[in-house]
Amino acid sequence: MAKLFDIKLVFTEIPELLKYLPTTLYLTAIALVIGLVVGFLIALIRMKKIPVLNQLATAFVSVVRGTPIIVQLYISYFGIPIALKYFNYYHGTKYNINVIPGIIFAMIALGLNQSAFDSETIRAAIQSVDKGQIEAAKSMGMNSWQVLKRVIIPQAVSVALLPLGNSLIALIKGTSLAFTCSVVEITAAGKILAGKNYRYFEVYCSLAIIYWVITFVLERVLALIEKKISIPEQPPEKKKKESVA
Repeated sequence: MAKLFDIKLVFTEIPELLKYLPTTLYLTAIALVIGLVVGFLIALIRMKKIPVLNQLATAFVSVVRGTPIIVQLYISYFGIPIALKYFNYYHGTKYNINVIPGIIFAMIALGLNQSAFDSETIRAAIQSVDKGQIEAAKSMGMNSWQVLKRVIIPQAVSVALLPLGNSLIALIKGTSLAFTCSVVEITAAGKILAGKNYRYFEVYCSLAIIYWVITFVLERVLALIEKKISIPEQPPEKKKKESVA
């Protein structure tokens, strides 16, 4: 009778799964950059209340945050090729849609999903900066870009770091759904491996260990960064002396 659970297999499968870890990390990194850049632009648009763009950005954030990521991945994987086919038809081009790798669709979907959540975090962090400091910087002759670079961003980063870090952890786990776009990352590799030996439970335990280690390391790194960039608070005694003076 075969073993119901082979604990040894859980650890012997990990090296095989780790061969696909670079794909997961690469997908995460690109989606992270897309999310931060697009999220920052959306945050600025919504804060400046730019006509038309503000309404479009608000609708985009609402739709993305209100729909499952797996649905967005399917829409990206099947919708973008359909859009490109229409583009070819109406513009007379002959672009070969089949040469686009599935990872591109996964990057777009995960990146845009990330941007919707990051935009809210970034917007809240920017709005948390003391308006008095912004006015003081402007009174010193700084232009809008200098105020953003020297005053707003440094303080907003310390506020937004933890929420953005949590969002990054969610993104790493979200890459496990990239198999819907025919991307073979560690979860898809686990499915394939389990299909060969029919040891699904052991393989999924291996995947759980890998994701947990990645998340644990990332949490420690984020905690160290947060500690280094956090703005130290004034001691109560010093505040009291300054108020008396």
